[in-house]
Amino acid sequence: MSDQTTTDTPALVPARVGVLGGGRMGAGIAHAFLLAGSRVDVVERDRASAEAAADRIRQSVVRSVERGATSRSAAEVDAALTVGTDLDVFAAAELVIEAVPEDRALKEDALARIERTLPAASALASNTSSISIDALGAALRRPDRLLGLHFFNPVPTSALVEVVLGTATAPALADAARGWVAAIGKTAVTVRDSPGFASSRLGVMLGLEAIRMLEEGVASAADIDTAMELGYRHPMGPLRTTDIVGLDVRLGIAEELEAAFGERFAPPALLRRLVAEGHLGRKSGSGFYEWSE
Repeated sequence: MSDQTTTDTPALVPARVGVLGGGRMGAGIAHAFLLAGSRVDVVERDRASAEAAADRIRQSVVRSVERGATSRSAAEVDAALTVGTDLDVFAAAELVIEAVPEDRALKEDALARIERTLPAASALASNTSSISIDALGAALRRPDRLLGLHFFNPVPTSALVEVVLGTATAPALADAARGWVAAIGKTAVTVRDSPGFASSRLGVMLGLEAIRMLEEGVASAADIDTAMELGYRHPMGPLRTTDIVGLDVRLGIAEELEAAFGERFAPPALLRRLVAEGHLGRKSGSGFYEWSE
């Protein structure tokens, strides 16, 4: 599978991009903007996490160079990357994307801290997959500079970014965001702020029903997934997708949607049990499948 990002796209990305959080998603977002020509500053919570994030991004860049996704060397791309623990680096950014775990209080705090360092004309984005942009922007001084940029995992090979517009999001910022998505070689879909947006709401509903079927013994995980892959031409079945997204992430989204829409999004007992036992999918080594890196 080849990277979606490429240096052949028009140079429409911000010159300097910040990413708060260097986990799998944050590292993928940093990778996408690096390959498109931005200078990228990644901030993590402590030195050990920052070092792990730097390694994660650099390994991803090396793989992209080996695939021919960029004409630059890994060293040239790496020269545009800084990874540290100081939020003040965002004072030079034109765009900062928070990519912290899917927890409302955590994201609200992260966005407020970023905004205090960010120039007034710069853009602030959340990588949330389900939390209301209006709710996240309620405590900000400049909610018109906030929108959602929902990337998909794994970012380097995913073709989609969901651009989520809050009621206060400036129209010019929405237009700019669609340009950034095109510049990193991906396709934007634009949705208004609604619980679960479009992709998570539909994807989680399918995933929850697949988990219920597994729980009821209707079929094995592999057969449920194969039915959707071959019968409906889904590139990946709902249970394998849940493993890649993270069972804990899917559980959090389901709980948000249950609060908004009621029992039809209630998480199955099997999902809750697996998360409680630490079976989070690919990132933990096991979920509905066994994984080895």
